[in-house]
Amino acid sequence: ATLITDPSVIADQQRYVRLTKEYKDLEELMKARGEYATLLSNLTESKDILTNEEDPEMKEMAREEIATCEQRIPKIEEKIKFMLVPKDPEDSKNAILENRGGTGGDEAALFAGDLFRIYTKNCESRGWKLEVSNASEGAAGGFKEIVCSVTGADVYGTLKYESGVHRVQRVPATETQGRMHTSAATVAVLPEADRLEVNLNEGHIKWDTFRSS
Repeated sequence: ATLITDPSVIADQQRYVRLTKEYKDLEELMKARGEYATLLSNLTESKDILTNEEDPEMKEMAREEIATCEQRIPKIEEKIKFMLVPKDPEDSKNAILENRGGTGGDEAALFAGDLFRIYTKNCESRGWKLEVSNASEGAAGGFKEIVCSVTGADVYGTLKYESGVHRVQRVPATETQGRMHTSAATVAVLPEADRLEVNLNEGHIKWDTFRSS
């Protein structure tokens, strides 16, 4: 918290963004730890009441609290264990999403379009920003190919599992005789490359000029 308020850190945008993400991850962990400590404290206190209190109403409230804590504690323990597992450094990056129609002709392009709409809705629900950089539409709709960038929190770590071949079996809109078709689309999710700062010294540049004979 001290570092992300330091003016020298704020001036270094790459370091500031990295520290902000790290702070957010630690904040979530500390929140889970606080909830876990509260549950343990409530469980101990409720067991003490159940043992030493004479009031039936207090005993009943203690039993309810014990049941709640014993149900919640294993879940929060698993959550904390998962949060303590080291993350892949790539997971927090933005991503490039490439979606292409595969086997199946026009129906494959329609399927690729359906997949893209699913990803668009998913990104909207997560508060991510999606920008299309290249698209080639199919003759009957959908996309032969569509490439977009997705920016937000933990984009690559969430979308990377979508990479691969997706297949659908259905009666497509392009079918006139009601026959079942199998179509496929390929999805590739790539982590956004880190920006490299390159400083060129003009004195080190060699210019060669040629002309045809």
